[in-house]
Amino acid sequence: MTNEEALSLFRQTGALLDGHFILRSGLHSRQFFQCALALQQMPLVERFGAALAAKVQSLGIETVIAPAMGGLVIGQEVARQLRCRFIFAEKENGALVLRRGFKIQPGERCLVVEDVVTQGGRALETVRIVQGLQGLVVGVAMVVDRSDGTLDLGVPLIPLIRLEVETFDPQKLPPDLAATPATKPGSK
Repeated sequence: MTNEEALSLFRQTGALLDGHFILRSGLHSRQFFQCALALQQMPLVERFGAALAAKVQSLGIETVIAPAMGGLVIGQEVARQLRCRFIFAEKENGALVLRRGFKIQPGERCLVVEDVVTQGGRALETVRIVQGLQGLVVGVAMVVDRSDGTLDLGVPLIPLIRLEVETFDPQKLPPDLAATPATKPGSK
């Protein structure tokens, strides 16, 4: 699946939004990827999962781990496509942790899967969980890399869609964004 094919599917499902948005990172943007709108369609989940799995199948992945909530659907599908184990990290007292009896063995080859990454905070938290348990993170795969490849998490990044999407400090908004009410669509 090419970058343009994947973007077209996001547009068709209404999952690529234009306006004034506040991202999880606190930055503002003119575009927002509401992956849940695309990933509610299981045939699209299967297509996106197959495309990501094809990009990582040579990495010898034993376990796919995703940060909840965003990475759950696509992470599970990538694991299904790879025929490997799937686990997830979830928030506890404001930090991502492994719960529910999930374990990672020393040297276990893990792939972190996320839906959208801008600054990579939740993906990095997940990488650190795996590394803290002496697991080996072979990469971070995502449906959308909004950093245009500028993000460095210390492991290979494997995006399906790679874009440079302008982001702005809330104190340094361009006039058009400052004049438009901002929304936080990921938190509704």
